[in-house]
Amino acid sequence: MKWLLGLGILLVLAAPAQAQETRILAVVNNDIITVDDVDARLSLIMRSSGIPDTPQNRQQLSARVMRTLIDEKLEMQEAKRYKVSVGQDEIDRQFANIAAANNMKKDTLDEYLKAAGIPRRSLVDQITASLTWAKMVESRYASDVSVSDAEVKDAIARMKADLGKPQSHVAEIFLAVDNPTQDAEVKALADRLIDQIRSGASFAALAQQFSQSPSAATSGDIGWVTPSQFGPPLDDAIAKMNPKEISYPIRTSAGYYIFLLIERQTPGQRSADDTRFSLVEVVFALPASAPAAEQQRVTEQAQQVSANTKSCGEMAKIAREQAPQLSSETPDVRAGDLPADQRQIVMGLKVGETSKPVPARGGIGVIMVCERSDPSSAVPDNDQVYDQILHQRLDQVARRYLRDLRRSAYLEIRG
Repeated sequence: MKWLLGLGILLVLAAPAQAQETRILAVVNNDIITVDDVDARLSLIMRSSGIPDTPQNRQQLSARVMRTLIDEKLEMQEAKRYKVSVGQDEIDRQFANIAAANNMKKDTLDEYLKAAGIPRRSLVDQITASLTWAKMVESRYASDVSVSDAEVKDAIARMKADLGKPQSHVAEIFLAVDNPTQDAEVKALADRLIDQIRSGASFAALAQQFSQSPSAATSGDIGWVTPSQFGPPLDDAIAKMNPKEISYPIRTSAGYYIFLLIERQTPGQRSADDTRFSLVEVVFALPASAPAAEQQRVTEQAQQVSANTKSCGEMAKIAREQAPQLSSETPDVRAGDLPADQRQIVMGLKVGETSKPVPARGGIGVIMVCERSDPSSAVPDNDQVYDQILHQRLDQVARRYLRDLRRSAYLEIRG
């Protein structure tokens, strides 16, 4: 089970930042943080979020960036102490995921970072710290965090009580307040982030960079929530919001929340037409006037693909190499938007299953379902609720763990 799934970053092209003189800004136990470290992370944040790269914005965000870098040093030091690490393949895979999210190849992302004046190590360090800290918390505390059957049962009972009431699809940014003396600073950061979002900055990118919740790994998206899922004051704030609206900073005992209400629905209003698919369709050309022998040849060719193809990767390769003119790859489509005959076929397929040869536009086609997302059920099952509660508790453990590391660390701020 993964407590934190990874780190995603969306990049926005901008001019390179000006180089600064390298000097030490902070000492964290035996590690240092330099001006270049802070400057590189600020550049990454500006480009990932769309915040204008101005001296004023850099000054306003620099304190939080410094705190983040200090936390990453502490996390990596603790992981080293317990001999917890992530492999280069995990880092490379996450780097490649970031490139793919920006419609780039890995090499293209490297070129972009270089052109934008962002050291590659800044992004790699952030990825490494995120993955390593998640593994560190899991390895030390996952076995100590328990969720009882009674707790799961109570949570499901509350969800059932909310059936028929509007549900909200929500994204969040959470900013922890570990010490009352930090309250004004954290509140000011929350206000600045809201101002930037309302001025056009990306909520998703800011959640990835600043949120201290595990949902940062999914751009802050926490999915569909019920009217009584969090308790006051969070539920009250969400209930008063309109779709696409950003909340004000909401103070809780743990810190400040900023919500984005993506959409709202009432359970039961969705149908099978809302099922979403990722598809690959191989279509072998066959003119309507083709002789019987040609029709048989093409049909047999399609039958071989249907019977022998075992993966979407293999299916896509066949499409590109054998039938590129009419074949297609559709990464995300709603069932209700498919032609009626095709919708009926696709709805009957399992993930990784190919259809029998069917008439298609201009020929004979074979369809494979790569991914399927059914409309969310009104109430999650026991395993889903168990995971939700477990993740919340691991998140609390991680924040306490990091707070204790800060308190016991030798920290010298020089600038």
